[in-house]
Amino acid sequence: MTTITSLQNPRVKDAVRLRNRRHREKVGRIVIDGARELIRAISAGVRLVDVFVCRSLCKGDDANRVLGMLPTSGAEVLEVAEAVLEKVAFGGRAEGMVGIAEMPAARIEGIKLPLNPLVAVLEGVEKPGNIGAVLRSADAAGLSALIVADARTDLYNPNAIRASLGTIFTVPVAAATTSETSAWLRCRGLNILAARVDGSIPYTAADFRGPTAIVLGSEAAGLTEAWRGANVSAVRLPMRGTADSLNVSATAAVLFYEALRQRTTPDP
Repeated sequence: MTTITSLQNPRVKDAVRLRNRRHREKVGRIVIDGARELIRAISAGVRLVDVFVCRSLCKGDDANRVLGMLPTSGAEVLEVAEAVLEKVAFGGRAEGMVGIAEMPAARIEGIKLPLNPLVAVLEGVEKPGNIGAVLRSADAAGLSALIVADARTDLYNPNAIRASLGTIFTVPVAAATTSETSAWLRCRGLNILAARVDGSIPYTAADFRGPTAIVLGSEAAGLTEAWRGANVSAVRLPMRGTADSLNVSATAAVLFYEALRQRTTPDP
């Protein structure tokens, strides 16, 4: 197989263009950068189109596992020089392989919930790294799904994929408007718990045991008025210092694990 060495190669230039959100959405493709991320994408059935591989940079068990999975993945494997791989890799971290895949659908109507679901909603989040970090906690705590409502970034931003360590492919995810998300939750009878600085209920006093949606907003703007009302319970975390809020991913982790604690602790 011929090794691609030129940064001007058309396939390389096409991959670099995928750093731009508009181009990703136009062509319906995403960048998956890293061995663990590729393992989880392949295992989840994400359709890979191309995989750029630099053998000299492929180190460790995860990279070797991906190399073993590629022949049956359906992707075209493109051998590249180190400089090319570093150009294609997102964020300057080259792990020897970068995949180009078809963008998963991520529609809210495609989410299938279990009998007693625990769903997370992120409204108006701007930073893709926060989406990824919340997904890691959602995966670890066993949440049923994560819905990104009125996001100011795209769900499959390469930073979101990397920050999630590929769990964006293992947790059911969707992007929707706030109104669509609210209607979807209510139609399915979920108890809505909205995290607010001025919430009236301490998070440890909230009941997460039944079908529940945990709704979190951006650090800058918080949640919109759509998440107020008689059918929404506002919960709060104690803030004993100078700051009046936590990073949204830290808040999410606390709430997810409180829900897990309640759901796995026998009733007295």
